[in-house]
Amino acid sequence: MIAEVIVDISNSEVDRIFDYSFNDPDIVTGCRVLIPFAGRKIEGYVVGIKDNTTVPADKLKEIDSVLDDRPVIGGEMLELMRYMCERYHLRIVDALRLFIPAQMRGGRIKELKKKFVKISPEYIGVNPATFIRPSAKAQMEVYEYVAKNGETDTAYLGREFSAAAVRNLTERGIFTAFEKSARRTPYSAVSGESATVTLTETQQSAVNAVTGADGDVFLLHGVTGSGKTEVYMRCIDAALKSGKTAIMLEPEISLTPQVLKNFRARFGDSVAILHSGLGAGERFDEWRRLLCGEAKVAVGARSAIFAPVENVGLIIIDEEHDSSYISDSNPRYSTVEVAQFRARYNSCNLLMGSATPSVESYYKAKAGEYRLIEMRERIAGRPLPDIEIINMCDELRAGNNGFFSRRLTNALDDCMQEGNQAIIFINRRGYASFMMCQSCGYVAKCERCDVSLVYHREENVLKCHYCNNRYEPLDICPVCHSPHLRQGYMGTQKVAEQLKKMFPYKTVLRMDNDTTQNKDAHLDILKHFGSGEADILVGTQMIAKGHDFPDVTLVGIVDADMSLHFADYRATERTFQLITQVAGRAGRDVKPGRVVLQTYTPNHYVYRLAAKNDYTGFFDKECNLREVTKYPPFSKIVRVLITSEQEDTAFGVLKANFDDINALARENSQCFAYLSAMKSPVKKIQDKYRVQIIARITDNSDYLIKRIYEITDSHANNKVTCFVEINPANMS
Repeated sequence: MIAEVIVDISNSEVDRIFDYSFNDPDIVTGCRVLIPFAGRKIEGYVVGIKDNTTVPADKLKEIDSVLDDRPVIGGEMLELMRYMCERYHLRIVDALRLFIPAQMRGGRIKELKKKFVKISPEYIGVNPATFIRPSAKAQMEVYEYVAKNGETDTAYLGREFSAAAVRNLTERGIFTAFEKSARRTPYSAVSGESATVTLTETQQSAVNAVTGADGDVFLLHGVTGSGKTEVYMRCIDAALKSGKTAIMLEPEISLTPQVLKNFRARFGDSVAILHSGLGAGERFDEWRRLLCGEAKVAVGARSAIFAPVENVGLIIIDEEHDSSYISDSNPRYSTVEVAQFRARYNSCNLLMGSATPSVESYYKAKAGEYRLIEMRERIAGRPLPDIEIINMCDELRAGNNGFFSRRLTNALDDCMQEGNQAIIFINRRGYASFMMCQSCGYVAKCERCDVSLVYHREENVLKCHYCNNRYEPLDICPVCHSPHLRQGYMGTQKVAEQLKKMFPYKTVLRMDNDTTQNKDAHLDILKHFGSGEADILVGTQMIAKGHDFPDVTLVGIVDADMSLHFADYRATERTFQLITQVAGRAGRDVKPGRVVLQTYTPNHYVYRLAAKNDYTGFFDKECNLREVTKYPPFSKIVRVLITSEQEDTAFGVLKANFDDINALARENSQCFAYLSAMKSPVKKIQDKYRVQIIARITDNSDYLIKRIYEITDSHANNKVTCFVEINPANMS
């Protein structure tokens, strides 16, 4: 027999099928194998089996061995591989690598085996006094424990009793030793009690709509606190009762422990969690439980869409608007599109939910491409928090140069005196966003990246947030030697430090990428704040979504303008989403909530509409603007990003690509609303210069995108990297 094998090397020159012979009946489609390739042994994936090959017999090599006890890539995933390679122009091996834990490759992680002992059959029911001396008390204690409890971990017996006694009984054949698979369980301390919840009429209507359909795509637009999670769980419960599986996606790793608590309480050991923050062993074991069918519900971040579950009955994407669902590094893909493929393959429903749906999704729902479900009120009729807009220009004119307005300071005082909790949101980590010389204007920048360095006071370093390079902080300007340096915009560190000075007897926690580097750090911070051990939580966007703290009555948005003035067509949309999401953390229980929003542009329509929680008004305004300017959903943005260590090489490939794409645009002038070549907004990252071509295509997009892929392939060489992105989440 002949196996069609993809070699596990991410290189375009070998990204094709190779034929290998085999006689092992365990070799089937979807298994990993060890093969001889280019004079060495390497891993590969069997993607097909056939009877014949055109490879000459003297050149046909044989598969060495199978690497796993079962196929690791199912038929559905092989079809998904083909779809993704065509849709996103991926290398086959890059798509296949998405489907298994990275540590499996190269044998870096395997199933955990532990040693156990049990009483040998011939000694069961026999008086132990006949084979254990009265003086061997340790042996008798161990024997009696195993006789009572059955199979027992030898490590436990060694710790609690006597390793020598266990060894003696094993060597004499009284105990039979064997190995047994052991599970590494992530967030093992996370559990909850299942509560009986009575659905509101709106929730029940949403559940009925989803469970009563087959193969539909739903958009659940529910305000913060409207009970979307309970709807998700009821729909998953219906899928499980029909003998199917489910996938539940969350945008932030920080959200998954809270979701996991609710899901474990409802579905017990049927839930497995998948995300990149897990330990290698934990991720492997959870993935394997799904592969073997032990777990039926996959919960996790973006990568969980590739969970190896079969017979999927429901896929849920919570906070569907979040940009993290777009992979902006190789391999590039859209999680929503992958989910739509899996839903079509399994003829199941796809349910996407958000309090602030993306403009593209809501447009499709209004056009009838998705089925729209609206949940406009919070549970128990609780009011949405009042949002008060503070003009920081007025604060400056009144002599307040601090970064807390008088209104926010007073609100914090009231909140703390009443024994409630507050969340302070600023979407910038670090202490100060840059260091600048006031004499000559020099700004400290990273040597490898074309970005300013961020000052981190706790570590007393200047840090690059792109390559993580670290530098000594400046005492004097390296250009003009002036000692007059000033710090840029404040970040979470500075805000938290100021709050600790304002409220020395209160506990302030900070949650950002710097404080959540360690495993389980997200969980620890949220646990301390949720239990009331802390009074104020300062954080970036990772605190904005999904969290439910009943004692939070105040949310302060320190610098609402931060996301508004990006050179990105989604800037206004993301600002509205962030404000609405973080404001939704206040007043989620019986205590009313309040939001203080600080801005230097208080008359901008995004703040007026966010303050009224008027999503449809915002959507109508934004849609009108995009229709006129031909931005998505009225076009597709195609970005050709070219990077190289030599700037001249990057520009040379840019010109060659642009000339051909420009010729294509002239041939299809009615389909192109915009085409231009330029430097990337971030001109260099990790010593690689970045240039780009931006096109907005309004018609015949699939054909034209395919042609653009062909053009970029024709100019590829080993000195440049070229990626084509469709509607990229990050335009910088």
